[in-house]
Amino acid sequence: MDASPITLKGEYVRLQPLTHAHAESLVAAAGDGELWNTTVTIIPDHTSIAAYIDAALNGQSLGKELPFVIINQSSNEVVGTTRFYEIRPADRAAAIGYTWLAKSAQRTPINTEAKLLLLTQAFDVWHCVRVELITDLLNEQSRAAILRLGAKQEGILRKHLILPSGRIRDSVLFSIIDEEWPEVRARLEARLQRPPA
Repeated sequence: MDASPITLKGEYVRLQPLTHAHAESLVAAAGDGELWNTTVTIIPDHTSIAAYIDAALNGQSLGKELPFVIINQSSNEVVGTTRFYEIRPADRAAAIGYTWLAKSAQRTPINTEAKLLLLTQAFDVWHCVRVELITDLLNEQSRAAILRLGAKQEGILRKHLILPSGRIRDSVLFSIIDEEWPEVRARLEARLQRPPA
């Protein structure tokens, strides 16, 4: 499992390695919907973006994370970010998370295709046997989106994280395993074939 920075490209979206050069465009993307006001995930604003990128790049330097910016192919604009984290080569496993999208990019093919690109990298290139997705118990939109992927809910991690606000978060753990990947891929590809509503 080579976690070196790579670009993953689809029809609707391009995932490029995250760098500090993306700070301003990420803050602008988060400003579309003032996403930093959410209480169910951590989305940086202009005061926290440098530390947010530093943390991702530190994880990358340790071989544990592979962070991306999400770029809308049609506009060539940064619309969010996502990453692999908890990359565990010995277990052939990784997690996908830290995903957020500008409000105007939500409910579009962008997230569907981004997940397809990441899962293809995990299962077809890295030969993972397991991919995890973890979200806040209170984040109903994220939980529904993960279930739509075809991931299976495994359980609730009680008092899993303490957020910057001080709230103690329960997290919901989902996974996709290698035997499920063909069905998940077919589902994602079918969703991308449907015309936008």
